[in-house]
Amino acid sequence: MADDYVAGRNSVMEALKGGRTINKLLVSKGERQGSLKEIVGLARAKGLVVQEVEQGKLDSLAEGVRHQGVVAMVAPVAYVELEDILAKAKQQGEPPFLVLLDEIEDPHNVGAILRTAEAAGVHGVLIPKRRSCPLSATVAKTSAGAVEYVPVARIGNVAQTLERLKKAGLWVIGADMDGQKSYYQADLKGPVLLVVGSEGRGLSRLTKEACDFLVKIPMVGKVSSLNASVACSLLLYEIFRQREEKV
Repeated sequence: MADDYVAGRNSVMEALKGGRTINKLLVSKGERQGSLKEIVGLARAKGLVVQEVEQGKLDSLAEGVRHQGVVAMVAPVAYVELEDILAKAKQQGEPPFLVLLDEIEDPHNVGAILRTAEAAGVHGVLIPKRRSCPLSATVAKTSAGAVEYVPVARIGNVAQTLERLKKAGLWVIGADMDGQKSYYQADLKGPVLLVVGSEGRGLSRLTKEACDFLVKIPMVGKVSSLNASVACSLLLYEIFRQREEKV
């Protein structure tokens, strides 16, 4: 199986109680008896995503391990809080440099972005809890070890998080073809949060509206979009370049 997992009621309960970093809880449809009901209640109290699936899906994921109707998908490293990322930037005496991945679901893209983010000096990456790829074994492998060094926080409501960061003094910059300026013409210095969407859908309407401004990557070829990790890399290094400029 591609991602790390914990299967079986006792094992999942211990993972929940022990504070193990869990991406998602998968439970067999219709089962809510005894300890499984307690497990689901505890997971929901912790704000975790609980998804009902067919028994066959759990059989496939657990690969022969007796799952007893529940499998927890776990992250290879622990998530951090948004406050931890902001504190890291302050501790380093640098204006915050953050990236938010809006509904990027391909683990290879997420891993590649983490790898570039680490090289470009990003203080942390934000990933929504829903409709986005969580940290997984595939992400970790693609990141070539960067997942160990770039703090990743999971967030709830994207628009609310953007408003919160604006109030903390960050400029929220969206990468979108509706941008009025090309990315290398915009002022990207200072405390910034770069928001990158998926290749297919781009940024959602609400996310676009919550950005301070949008920047675009000019393209003259026949293909209408770049791979999300490639687009993100171009923007991250332009921000890096501007931050390195001597004032």
